[in-house]
Amino acid sequence: MAHLSGYLPELQMGLSSLLVHKLRSLLTMLGMIFGVGAVVAMLSITAGAQKEMMNMIDQLGVNNIIIEAREASDPTELQTIRAISPGLTFRDYRALSENVPGIEHITPRKRFKPQKVLPKTGQEPPQLIGVYPNYREIQSLRMVSGRFFNEDENIRSEAVCVLGETAKVNLLGYDDAVGKWIKVNDQWLRVIGVMASQGGSSDDESAQTLSRNNLIVAPLNTVMRRFDDNMSWLKDEIDGIYIKLRPGTDSIETEGVVRAILSSTHKDAGDFTVVVPAGLLKQRQETQKIFAIVMICIAGISLLVGGIGIMNIMLATVLERTREIGIRRAIGARQGDIIRQFLTEAVMISIIGGLIGIAFGFGLSRVISLQAGWPTVVTTSSISVAFGVSVAIGLLFGIYPAVQAAKLDPIEAIRYE
Repeated sequence: MAHLSGYLPELQMGLSSLLVHKLRSLLTMLGMIFGVGAVVAMLSITAGAQKEMMNMIDQLGVNNIIIEAREASDPTELQTIRAISPGLTFRDYRALSENVPGIEHITPRKRFKPQKVLPKTGQEPPQLIGVYPNYREIQSLRMVSGRFFNEDENIRSEAVCVLGETAKVNLLGYDDAVGKWIKVNDQWLRVIGVMASQGGSSDDESAQTLSRNNLIVAPLNTVMRRFDDNMSWLKDEIDGIYIKLRPGTDSIETEGVVRAILSSTHKDAGDFTVVVPAGLLKQRQETQKIFAIVMICIAGISLLVGGIGIMNIMLATVLERTREIGIRRAIGARQGDIIRQFLTEAVMISIIGGLIGIAFGFGLSRVISLQAGWPTVVTTSSISVAFGVSVAIGLLFGIYPAVQAAKLDPIEAIRYE
């Protein structure tokens, strides 16, 4: 406490000096405010993107490979493609099952957009997908009520289904849905389970967004045999294949095998895409690293400008208070006391500017999130880094003016007008 009390006079003098010239002090702080705010906002964008990326990887499964049919947009394009490739088929599914090493689970997928559903819903109608029972293990699905369908129900093409959380609420409300019936087009399906929320909102499906919570999931055989696709001439036999690899299997290397097999059967028609979450993770990490470096450099320039502003104003302050410095030296103040006095003022400017900058950065990150739709996460580390850098800038750029003040000759300083 005794050591701390020795700094109180400098703190009081520093605060008094800042309050005497309020506008000048505020203008000096602006560089630090904008710099710290920029650092906090940029780091929050980076952290938000990282979190969203990890959510996406969790949804897709870090050890999964997803094949999506790239369907033709018009009959002319379809005819051109079909002259080369039959599209994604069960033959592809069997070829992958038999020839790709390291597969733990694999399922085809057939997706339909229902023309009508009962009970009616005023929300976006759910999509129907048909998959094998191992889809639950591939996607790591958790059930909040009921159960998932089994292989026997798939073989017999039973009229059963499992609902995503959003589909359940939109169709059947908040009451227990297990045992109730829903009508999809002209087919009645009995609800045997409800899936837990999948956290994220979308799956990567060739520029189409499929809400993972607004789904009706049924056995693949049920969907293939009970539902007639009126646009089947425009569709592939199946529109997706999900693969889950055994732990330890290199998904990037396996992707090459998958592409080679499909390219040989599709004759390089380009009518499919392969999504590898592990590859996406690596690619996004590299992109975000570059983005973070660029953003930090921009924010660093703002802080540098703020530091130059602090040095400039402190040099002007030394010039204004030359006579005061001479009097202090004449009554016994040492050079160290003068250095500490002016260094304290510089650091106080950076600390106050840093605190305001943190609030500004927090607000800026919220505005970016709301207006631009980018996810942002303000972390303790981003605040600590921004504030620590602002204090360091105050110290660094305050040293030179403080040393210049301490070097003044007391007698010459007293005579200064």
